[in-house]
Amino acid sequence: MTDHDSNHEIKEKFWKNMVQSPMVMLQLDADPDSAAPMTAQLDKEGHGNIWFYTSRSGRFAQGGSATATYASKNHDLFARFHGVLIEETNRERLEKHWSNFVEAWFPGGKDDPDLIMLRMDLGDASIWDSDLGPVTTVKMMLGMDVREDAEGYHRETRLDRAN
Repeated sequence: MTDHDSNHEIKEKFWKNMVQSPMVMLQLDADPDSAAPMTAQLDKEGHGNIWFYTSRSGRFAQGGSATATYASKNHDLFARFHGVLIEETNRERLEKHWSNFVEAWFPGGKDDPDLIMLRMDLGDASIWDSDLGPVTTVKMMLGMDVREDAEGYHRETRLDRAN
């Protein structure tokens, strides 16, 4: 398998897992104390972007360079990815992802003056696939060296869906 194939495979696994559990820990790079759990709004036509609803009075509203960390629902995939948070001004995008879950945080609805939608233009990512298979798992249980088995389960890549 080529590096390109394995990068594609691990990114596909990442996006599949994000659909099942879209929670990330988001942090502004310039403000380490800003780290908070956020729900990513995903779109198949997102072209390497994800969106977040947040408060205009909150720390994320300023936008800028940010890092998100992710653990899949079954803890078999982990990721850290970087991007830039920018206000999304497309009203259609806001309406497309609106739900009762979002409205619970913004009682003023889609026109709540404190509501802001941010787009994260995604960049570099590190993805770890910890699903090493049953043989490697048994080897770990027996205290055997699995470092060679685990090679290739970590990728440095870019998170855009086009690649």
